[in-house]
Amino acid sequence: MSAPTSNAPIKTGILGYGFAGRGFHAYLLTIEPRLQLTAVASRDAGRRARAEADYGVRTFETLEQMLAEGDVDLVILATPHDVHTEEAVAVMDAGKHCVCDKVMCLTREEADRMIAARDRNGVLFSIFHNRRWDGDYLTVRRALEEGLIGAPRLFEIGIWRYGAPRSWRSQKSAVGTIMHDWGAHFIDQMFQLVPGKAVSVTAQAQYDWPDLDIESYLGAQVRFASGVVYRIELSNRARLGKPHWYVVGEKGALLKEGVDPQEACMLRGDIRASQEDPTNYARITTEIAGTVAELRLQTLRGDWTAYYRNIADALTEGAELAVRPEEARRGVILLQAIEESIRTGETVTFAGGL
Repeated sequence: MSAPTSNAPIKTGILGYGFAGRGFHAYLLTIEPRLQLTAVASRDAGRRARAEADYGVRTFETLEQMLAEGDVDLVILATPHDVHTEEAVAVMDAGKHCVCDKVMCLTREEADRMIAARDRNGVLFSIFHNRRWDGDYLTVRRALEEGLIGAPRLFEIGIWRYGAPRSWRSQKSAVGTIMHDWGAHFIDQMFQLVPGKAVSVTAQAQYDWPDLDIESYLGAQVRFASGVVYRIELSNRARLGKPHWYVVGEKGALLKEGVDPQEACMLRGDIRASQEDPTNYARITTEIAGTVAELRLQTLRGDWTAYYRNIADALTEGAELAVRPEEARRGVILLQAIEESIRTGETVTFAGGL
């Protein structure tokens, strides 16, 4: 993929104008001047009207219409997980660059089809893992890089909420599992934090919403060849939660409450106003020069705008992609193994590692 020579903004279309398309992607595009939202496609007439009112863009009922008539160079998919593959392949086979919201897709075979479409068309393809720029994740990564707790041995991360999933996220056929939503970000962060290969995963699920086929709880434990254990838990039946992060190292441990505050501010129209509550700063107890010490770490500032800044850098300057589909494919394979473990009640191992 060669960098374009024109200085004109890259014409960008969004497929889907629901919570993600409107609240995340359309808003973040307004902050990156090299990307210009010019088209939206949605089967919902009300959402098309809202997109026109919000941004004065052309709107279309289908992806096919937007590809044929929308004059776009980049298409963002903000749609249910089960349709990502067909949509992404159609976009790239039309010669357009593509950003796909997480999760990339539901199976290894689908991921391979998407990557093959990128390769045969010579276009950019990336997955929207904006939570690589969460302040809490960046803070944990910095603490590990600086050796504040020694070599990490155990990670625990989770989201604890109360309330049934809604819309397509409440349908197993469309979403996969609740791990495919928030959990897809946690898996992506895990593979960034832990070097080496995963060797096995064990998962359990509960189903406490009588009218839904989606989980109320899902927990997965991933073991790495190095012996590191990484636990991810998600619950939508918890009125009282656990810490967001808990990391045990050879010299100490880190505990971090609270999730990144950018989303709430972004939905109010000013992501730059986000600030971490100091009561949520990470706490560390560790050994320094033979003495046990307690530390508080001010949370590093998160920056979700970095994702589309990198997309623009890649398209205009040939910069390396921050989030490559090969990385997301690894997460898709793990998610399939998590589903298998739930179905069989057994640990799933990865021959040769993952």
